[in-house]
Amino acid sequence: MAAGSEHGLKGIVWKRIKDTIIADCRKSEVWKILILDPFTTKLLSSCCKMSDLMGEKITIVEDLYKIREPVPEMKAIYFMTPTTKCVDAFIADFKHKPKYKSAYVYFTDYCPDDLFNNMKLYCAKYIRVCKEINISFMPQEAQVFTCDNLGAFRSIYSPHSQDKKKTLETLADQLVTLCATLDEYPGVRYKKDGNMENAKTFAELVDSKLARHYELDESGKKKGKTQAQLLIVERGFDPVSPILHELTYQAMAYDLIDIQDDTYKYKSKDGSEKQALLNEDDMLWVKLRHKHIAEVSAQIPKMLKEISAQKKQPDGKISISNLAQMMKKMPAFRKQLSQKTTHLQLAEECMDHFSKYVERLCKAEQDLAVGLDVEGVKVKDPMRTLLPVLLHPHDTHDKIRAVLLYIFSLNGTTDENLNKFIQHVKIENDQEFILNWKELGVPIITSPSFFSRKPTRRDRSQDETYNLSRWTPVIKDVMEDAVENKLDTREWPHLSECPAAWNGSGAVSARHKHKPSAPDERRSGSRLIIFVIGGMSYSEMRCAYEVTQAVKSCEVIIGSSHVLTPTSLLNDIKALSKGPMETFTIEERNNA
Repeated sequence: MAAGSEHGLKGIVWKRIKDTIIADCRKSEVWKILILDPFTTKLLSSCCKMSDLMGEKITIVEDLYKIREPVPEMKAIYFMTPTTKCVDAFIADFKHKPKYKSAYVYFTDYCPDDLFNNMKLYCAKYIRVCKEINISFMPQEAQVFTCDNLGAFRSIYSPHSQDKKKTLETLADQLVTLCATLDEYPGVRYKKDGNMENAKTFAELVDSKLARHYELDESGKKKGKTQAQLLIVERGFDPVSPILHELTYQAMAYDLIDIQDDTYKYKSKDGSEKQALLNEDDMLWVKLRHKHIAEVSAQIPKMLKEISAQKKQPDGKISISNLAQMMKKMPAFRKQLSQKTTHLQLAEECMDHFSKYVERLCKAEQDLAVGLDVEGVKVKDPMRTLLPVLLHPHDTHDKIRAVLLYIFSLNGTTDENLNKFIQHVKIENDQEFILNWKELGVPIITSPSFFSRKPTRRDRSQDETYNLSRWTPVIKDVMEDAVENKLDTREWPHLSECPAAWNGSGAVSARHKHKPSAPDERRSGSRLIIFVIGGMSYSEMRCAYEVTQAVKSCEVIIGSSHVLTPTSLLNDIKALSKGPMETFTIEERNNA
């Protein structure tokens, strides 16, 4: 496997799959077929390659829902979600004429009794193994996971939702499988909010499901709480971070460039269409993704120069042994060169957007978000900051983002002001982009009865920052406070007893003295797991790495139902007022 996938959540998930599914299959020498549903296909491709499976004697990977040729002499491994649709497809493979010699069945999560009994009724004599392996989350990056559920936002926040409770239940089950995979039984806390109850409800669900999971543990003995904390927050807790124009490489690229399924498509200099996957197999991406675009733009051309210098022999003579060495290195050269070219292209595209219009927006956005200008002087009249943005021919979406930042900065505006904005930006038919934030508990219209206390922020005035990147996501303050054991218990109530010895900033062990070769090696302290209800932004994901890097005795892991970009969040917000929703089942999600 590529170096980027060997550590972190992806490595842990792949190891878990190897230790359960693959280990059972190793016992027989026969080559096998692996049958996956859409969710498990995505899960496996996130943490391993086809060559890894081939190395484990799996020759064919098939889609559970597609018509497949019977191979009666081969054993089949089914790795699937415990839904009616999956179980029905499995039963169909064996009910009348068995497609395979026998079946090894693995569920991502707890399989309901009715489905299990159905399988037993029709297929008992073909099933060799049936296990639940507790991985129903998606490892997105080394320290980031999602529940791969884009529809959760609407189910939780739409006033017309008919399946909010069911969605929260499903997300809670998925979060419990993350804790189980990490072998953590954390103390659960949530951010108290006078207007919204989702964080409290969700935290209670997770806490009771964790207790049930660890009581049912195969070892038969009840597991005690581990030195981990799990914090639950709602999206409305920090509406600013996902709306701002971010200037760190990953966040900026996903905001300004149309990157679908982590695939960046571009035209190379010779005009041919190219595409590159932005994931942790690309070590250059891992190195650059959290850096400011100014640093990225300076670094890549330097790297390209180094590479071309390496290819030229210093004395101009080429011996046979030199040539042999060069030939051996060529594939690596080619890979390095193509990665660097990709990032040169992507960084150039980001900078192009920046110089055309983003730079002009960033100054106003930062002043509104932080409440201070570059000199550190308080912004007394936010309207004067906003007006130049509204008067410039910016894109409508960008104007909406600026108006929202103005409203957030004041904790709401008057009806009269709001109507002026809506007319000025010409969004009379699209005012839900702004109005629907109230569904997230974010004040849009100020009312005398509404009491909202702005969170006190950490003082970062001494930090080295770029003028156009002065805002720090609120979640970073929370991570640092949690690690230093400074979270106020009135604002962050404990759901069950807190792990007795929790102190994320505990003594750093001696083994930190050497430079760790992989993040796993560095982890000798505790874990802090954060779950954001309603989607997380790339800048919030970055904070998990920054805090882990700074503290070293605590690993921060962040997750949500999905990752959002400013555009996808605004579209989701707007869609909240659409008519009554049909129930959105997990099967449909998996098949979407």
